[in-house]
Amino acid sequence: MKTKVFFLLASVVLLGATGCANVKPWQREHLADYTMRPDRDPLGIAQKEHIWFSREEASGGSGVGGGGCGCN
Repeated sequence: MKTKVFFLLASVVLLGATGCANVKPWQREHLADYTMRPDRDPLGIAQKEHIWFSREEASGGSGVGGGGCGCN
């Protein structure tokens, strides 16, 4: 019986601690900051794509046609 109460209480606490919030229009400037962009580091993106290319032995899929077989 104690475990059921514990799990019920834990689930209520976890549901209450979710990160859902309404963002006001004047608060959106902080979310639109340059540091929040996933493509802000072109060198990092190029390194990740090179690592993916080296491991998968395939090119393409990110705007370039072609596959791992060498056909375009």
